[in-house]
Amino acid sequence: MIPKHHLVLTLCAVYGILLKVTAQRSKLRGSSGQQPLVQNQTVTEGGTANMTCRVEFNDQTSLQWSNPTQQTLFFGDKKALRDNRIELVRASWSELTISINEITLADEGMYTCSLFTMPVKTAKAYLTVLGVPEKPEIDGLTKPALEGDEITLTCMTHGSKPAADLRWFRNEKEIKGAKEVNASGKTFTVTSSLQLLVDRDDDGAAYTCKVDHAALLQTPQQATEVLEVHYAPRVLITRSLAFPQEGQYLRLECVSKGNPSPDPVLWTKDGGELPDLDRMIVQGRELTFSALNKTDNGTYRCVASNHLGTSSAEYILYVYDVPTTFPPSTTLAHRPPRPHIASSDPTNINNRDPNAMGQRGPDHALIGGVVAVVVFVTLCLIIFLGRYLARHKGTYLTNEAKGADDAPDADTAIINAEGNTHAEEKKEYFI
Repeated sequence: MIPKHHLVLTLCAVYGILLKVTAQRSKLRGSSGQQPLVQNQTVTEGGTANMTCRVEFNDQTSLQWSNPTQQTLFFGDKKALRDNRIELVRASWSELTISINEITLADEGMYTCSLFTMPVKTAKAYLTVLGVPEKPEIDGLTKPALEGDEITLTCMTHGSKPAADLRWFRNEKEIKGAKEVNASGKTFTVTSSLQLLVDRDDDGAAYTCKVDHAALLQTPQQATEVLEVHYAPRVLITRSLAFPQEGQYLRLECVSKGNPSPDPVLWTKDGGELPDLDRMIVQGRELTFSALNKTDNGTYRCVASNHLGTSSAEYILYVYDVPTTFPPSTTLAHRPPRPHIASSDPTNINNRDPNAMGQRGPDHALIGGVVAVVVFVTLCLIIFLGRYLARHKGTYLTNEAKGADDAPDADTAIINAEGNTHAEEKKEYFI
């Protein structure tokens, strides 16, 4: 049997060991759970920043927030700095949260949360303040610009942090400009240039400069300018009938485009004034003929001008005869015949359909036969002529030659030849 004093000593030793283990566990838990926890914050200029410091396990030790200049803002629930923008949100042994309203660029920096243990434990959170860029402005636009001018549009914005990005658009289609960034204290001034060679297609075009920045996710900033371009007119004449005929109504329109608008336009015929104003009526840019006739044939000119130049266009009017015959009507499904056009139309001479019935090209077989006959006849003539020349080939003697054997002179030779009629004659034989 164990003595009682030995049992008491044993129990005391076990109790002491348990106390020691418990103290070590508490110490380890306190060293890990009493570390303050914070997070970095990013706030737009003019907004509100909430700074929170938490502790998992706290043995009633105070928490404190300090600004980048190490000024105490709050110690527990006690406000230490007189700044109406700074307010207490929540204060407890495990959390200290404060808010800073109307944030400025000067508020940016490293904030410190301190836990006053032995030793003091701290955690740091960086507050980033975004500088809001101002609304951009477009300079360099001259109103009006002239066709062919070279102009430079400049877009500028101030106060961005970090530096903003500027983008150009022409009628909502993005185009590239040249960017330049200049620092001004903590903020940046950004400039973008766009060089243009102005033409008439730029008249009425909208050029927009848009600012891209992290601080403008909700309210984008942009500026737009509409380009006005002055240019000389260009003229085109349109007609209401493709083949005007006698008695028909015809309308010619002078389509002129220029800025300023070239109004009114001038109509002339063959270089002079319009001859018959009763049938030829000018209304604005239109010239109308109430009833066409052959006297209306000629060259009509439309002239439009403004202070930048003059332009003209011509239309040659030919009035066709009215068709006198029409194809008989039929219910068969076939291609309708083409309408008859009077032969007096010079544009229709020799303008025939080569595929139409009754029209044939040259007969190549007949031409080949005639050529063969001609060649055959030519060969026959050549052969006949050759045989004829061969038959008459030989030696022929004159009267002088016949009596020249015994004659002393030419006269005697002739007499001998005439008297020697019965002399033996030279003969020729043909094979």
